[in-house]
Amino acid sequence: MAESSRQKRITGRVMHEFKHGELKSGRAGKAGKVRSRRQAIAIALQEAGDSKYDSKRRNRRNLRRTERKEARGQTAQQEREGRSHVGARRKRESTKAMGGRNARKQTARGHRAALARAHRADGHTRQELYEKAKKRHVEGRSKMSKRQLENALGLS
Repeated sequence: MAESSRQKRITGRVMHEFKHGELKSGRAGKAGKVRSRRQAIAIALQEAGDSKYDSKRRNRRNLRRTERKEARGQTAQQEREGRSHVGARRKRESTKAMGGRNARKQTARGHRAALARAHRADGHTRQELYEKAKKRHVEGRSKMSKRQLENALGLS
């Protein structure tokens, strides 16, 4: 089975995709959804570069390929969760959390928007917004970000 933590993470992601019906087999997923758990495990091990049917060289190659795929945000899980999109220069971007190459710096537009929000006169802290939401009994407030709280309270 997977040896390194990196391989375990990849195997976990592939099995997650299988569980949610997003794992596809064949070249570019043309063969359709994977329905067999056994096949899903085989794909997971191959993507993690830990297949017993491939040579060491082939396994290393598969692992590198998978890492590039994750960095570009092209896994089914990333696409479903909205963690990847095609950016201005037609390259896939993903969030900083996903380790995307293009996501390390904020875009110029994002930077301007962040500055505008920060310098707004009616700017509240997240804690203040949370207290208001508590008084209004807004559901799911504890998991909301500052922006989500603003939207829920109708302040933006």
